[in-house]
Amino acid sequence: MFSGNMAGPCWRQCRRWRANSPSLSLLENAWHCSGRSVSNSASTRGRLSWSTRPANEVSPSKRPSHTSLRTINFTSTRHSTRLLVPALQSCSCRKTHSDAKLTDPFTLAQKDLTSLYDDIKKELFVSKEELKYLCDYYFDGKGKAIRPMIVVLMARALNIHSNRSGDLLPGQRAIAMISEMIHTASLVHDDVIDGSNKRRGKRTINEVWGERKAILAGDFILSAASVALARIGNITVVKVLSQVVEDLVRGEFMQLGAKENENERFKHYLEKTFKKTASLIANSCKAVSILVNSDPEVHEIAFQYGRNVGIAFQLVDDVLDFTTGASQLGKPAAADLKLGLATGPVLFACQQFPELHAMIMRRFSSKGDVDRAWQYVLQSDGVQQTSYLAQRYCQEAIRQISRLRPSAERDALIRLTEMVLTRDK
Repeated sequence: MFSGNMAGPCWRQCRRWRANSPSLSLLENAWHCSGRSVSNSASTRGRLSWSTRPANEVSPSKRPSHTSLRTINFTSTRHSTRLLVPALQSCSCRKTHSDAKLTDPFTLAQKDLTSLYDDIKKELFVSKEELKYLCDYYFDGKGKAIRPMIVVLMARALNIHSNRSGDLLPGQRAIAMISEMIHTASLVHDDVIDGSNKRRGKRTINEVWGERKAILAGDFILSAASVALARIGNITVVKVLSQVVEDLVRGEFMQLGAKENENERFKHYLEKTFKKTASLIANSCKAVSILVNSDPEVHEIAFQYGRNVGIAFQLVDDVLDFTTGASQLGKPAAADLKLGLATGPVLFACQQFPELHAMIMRRFSSKGDVDRAWQYVLQSDGVQQTSYLAQRYCQEAIRQISRLRPSAERDALIRLTEMVLTRDK
């Protein structure tokens, strides 16, 4: 269990790390930072460790102590809810990962995703025209399709790692489709709960057709995803992806509440982030691994890559809420504050502006709270510290995926991890 102030150590550690490595890129930091080496931890299962440290590389134990960060563990008995702020560790990535920059994940995954939305619409076939139109509304091909892209790249990388051809298995492609359907159903329900009137640059379903029909449309998309999941015919995959739906509901309930104890808020925030965002990516990656490989260690690599990328993705999203205009985001800026949500930038800002604590407890409901909180965040290091925390999760994702056999798809996932940090919408 973690004791003491939650946000404080995170804030100080991120600040120390950034101050000591201002010029290092993500991959350089992943290579140079100190801690346990993956190649060492995997020595008893040597085939999982495909990278080696150059002969002249300094041992992690001999690196300057100022770059070492302690891990903050939020551990439960089930790995699907295991949460930690990753310690800066020696990544098993080769320095030749610069080649990964030439591997465009969008280009590599394009063939597998070309007919994705058409196939989803076939799953949503229904005779009632209005319901079909509602269900098809967000499957217009204008989304980023980040989740299915990660799933198909992970599937191909795992297939190669498992000494197969890189081609997708039918079940793996179905999981990519199902992940996008579950994600979209959750967006439809979230918009109802939040009272949102805009999504992806256009009016939300609840704004156009009303809340009742929006809820029913979300339910129907979820039911169609369940039918497609059952057709895969693997009970373990069904259990893994069913966990996603449970996590989404639990995460939404967590978001509706607030922690009075300041020391528990950061843990609450990260756990909610995992359940609402990262669980879908993590468990989808694990599901495609189950279909091709029976080794639990491989399943864990896939899960941990998805978990860390998913949390980093949401941390960046929380940063963009303070740094990007509504025209780029496709939703109003400061949306989280207006919903009464204290995200990473706000929680870090509390270290410098304790006045925020009272605002958090009343969910920014008093007149002027949103504007004042906005100013406090911008005057603090909250945005920067949240960005550095996202970098740490991305480094851990790179460390995990680098344990797989080299392939274009593996390198594309590394490249995608870098892109998570640099996106502006």
